[in-house]
Amino acid sequence: MKSHREDPVQELQELTAALEDWLRFQRHLGWPGTPAEPEPQAVAGPQETGRGLTLKAIREKLGDCKRCKLSQGRQHLVFGDGSARASLMFIGEGPGEEEDLQGLPFVGAAGQLLNSLLSKLGLRREEVYIANVVKCRPPGNREPEADETGQCRPFLLEQIEAIKPRVIVTLGRVATQAVLGTQAPLTRLRGQWQKYGKIKVMPTFHPSYLLRFPRERHKTWGDMQQVMEFLADHGED
Repeated sequence: MKSHREDPVQELQELTAALEDWLRFQRHLGWPGTPAEPEPQAVAGPQETGRGLTLKAIREKLGDCKRCKLSQGRQHLVFGDGSARASLMFIGEGPGEEEDLQGLPFVGAAGQLLNSLLSKLGLRREEVYIANVVKCRPPGNREPEADETGQCRPFLLEQIEAIKPRVIVTLGRVATQAVLGTQAPLTRLRGQWQKYGKIKVMPTFHPSYLLRFPRERHKTWGDMQQVMEFLADHGED
């Protein structure tokens, strides 16, 4: 999906970033011998780059967030996971029990289904970016309430700005409505291309829904075929 660039400095920067993404993924897997995560450096204010705010700056601005009541019951804040240079970004609703325990998005049963989907599409988890609308687990895995999504949504939009993906796949109604700023039902939007600014958006079912209704999985597979065809046909702008 990435175009070749002849600038050796830029190529070196991209190779270094790709190596950092790979090492972080191995740390998440718990592989022995993987170097420890470097300590984050203090940030005096928003870090601006050619791609906008960096994910690191956004995470540090979020801090030990207590902006809404979800913070009262969380084990870990779940910010996001994957490549900061991803062409494809997945956005779900919120962390579940396993995500809350591990501090990573989509690592429970729904995450296993998402990983399986990525594998069948020829994608590796570390080359996409995965986030949720809210960063803390709602009690009992209920849907986030309006005040909770209202506090977290600005940080999600900054994550989108930092990554600048070519395509966003919204997983479920909550994510779709939060990204698109609409109250339209998922049944009307699923499988139909939408837009967030200049970014293409494909709404589809949340993996947890597909676990309950496996007969619907072919619909999400069809949605993802549209996504992969778009990325293959349009390449890198």
